[in-house]
Amino acid sequence: MTYTKRVVLGYIKTAVSLSCLAMILFSCESRLDVTPLSNLTDATYYKTAEDAKAALGACYASISNPDVFIDLATSDDAVPFLTGDANRPLLWRYDITPDNAFIRFYPAAYTSINRCNIVINRLPAIAMDENLKQRYIAEAKFLRALAYFNLVRLYGGVPIMTTETDGLEGLEVARASIDEVYQLIERDLLAAEQVLPLSYDGIDKGRATQGAAKGILAKVYLTRAGTDRGSPYWQQAAAKAKEVMDQGVYDLYPTFAQAFSLQARGGIENVFEVQYLTDVRGHSLGRGYGIRSAPIYPGGGAGIARVAANLFNLYQDNDQRKAVSFITSYSYQGKTVELSVTDPNPANAVSFQKLWDKTATTNGGEGTSFPILRFADVLLIYAEASNERDGGPSVEAYEALNRVRQRAGINALSGLDYESFRAAVWLERRLELTFENNRRFDLIRTGQLLQAIKADTGFGRNAQIQEHHTLLPIPQLDMDVNPLLEQNPGY
Repeated sequence: MTYTKRVVLGYIKTAVSLSCLAMILFSCESRLDVTPLSNLTDATYYKTAEDAKAALGACYASISNPDVFIDLATSDDAVPFLTGDANRPLLWRYDITPDNAFIRFYPAAYTSINRCNIVINRLPAIAMDENLKQRYIAEAKFLRALAYFNLVRLYGGVPIMTTETDGLEGLEVARASIDEVYQLIERDLLAAEQVLPLSYDGIDKGRATQGAAKGILAKVYLTRAGTDRGSPYWQQAAAKAKEVMDQGVYDLYPTFAQAFSLQARGGIENVFEVQYLTDVRGHSLGRGYGIRSAPIYPGGGAGIARVAANLFNLYQDNDQRKAVSFITSYSYQGKTVELSVTDPNPANAVSFQKLWDKTATTNGGEGTSFPILRFADVLLIYAEASNERDGGPSVEAYEALNRVRQRAGINALSGLDYESFRAAVWLERRLELTFENNRRFDLIRTGQLLQAIKADTGFGRNAQIQEHHTLLPIPQLDMDVNPLLEQNPGY
């Protein structure tokens, strides 16, 4: 067996042999009350309701969410640390090759897909409460759709796998078309929304809900509409977003800061999120994207990427999101350090603090949730899609957009035509959703990626971006494993 096949096979076998271990390592384990099992094999596993719960828990443990660095480095929102690992500035300057380590979301997504396939394929044979079984399967379909949605947006058409793989057989699968991948995503989400509950209580908060399925489907339709003003997907996106809005389950927190507090886990604004637990199973997004070498973080700030001036300067002074999203100064041992978006020294750089858990005492112990879909995003999807559908903003579109703006402390808009309203929504998405894995995808679906990157010249970027860069290359390691894969054009 070649080294590369051993690597990918390792990912695949993890879905079976280490599914329970993964639950121990993921914060949802304690919140979703999954009892870990041990010494399991295919012959003894997937027999009971507890086995089914553990298998689904493994799906949540491997939830599909691209590294936020991909979004930051390939958009115009951030400047990576320009020394150290050469792959970072190469990605930022669009000198991208299939060997770049920071594009390897591909294998992690297929780990998630394989675990979901296990639940979808194995649970029908388990004797357990039928309603609970169908809910588990619906949750797995939602998570599988999410993985494929991220894959298709990053790489284009990818292999479709709907049955589990626990050996070398079945690894060599050709790429499906983009339309075929989206058809699977739509089927899974439509099936999931028919079964998933409106909400959960207690330890089950954080699981996929009906609103999460509808909301992600709204974003799928928004993406599929692209730049086509006559696309029927605008109506579908608006309709699905409105369904979420009308459920009465989700709302905006009174302040923007509350949406990113530790108390917001499982709260009214997070339609779907990746949950963490402080100093138990956390992340390092605050420290990692914090001020380089600053002593205010456990282990010191890493400064992976700093805030781009063209993003920072877009915020009005009275916009509450500016102070919540970015750290512009800090004090330590009686000394105050003022930060800048232009100073080349990363120790003096305005940095991201939106998801920083200041209560964490360990490196990698931050417990703030990572939002995959917030209600603010749903409101902005509705505002954009209905404007496109109607050829201009309706009263309801204004209400959706202005709810987001007024929560941020800035004035409501009125009297805009179709073009001006569209531009206003695009701007609002950038200001509201920065550091949440949205900017690159928004630039691509609106046809603005090349223009935006070419205009971003700070710190000598001079990006060599071309049309083919709207898709990332399939990682070379995965190309080596599967000889049926064809590389994206231009790489």
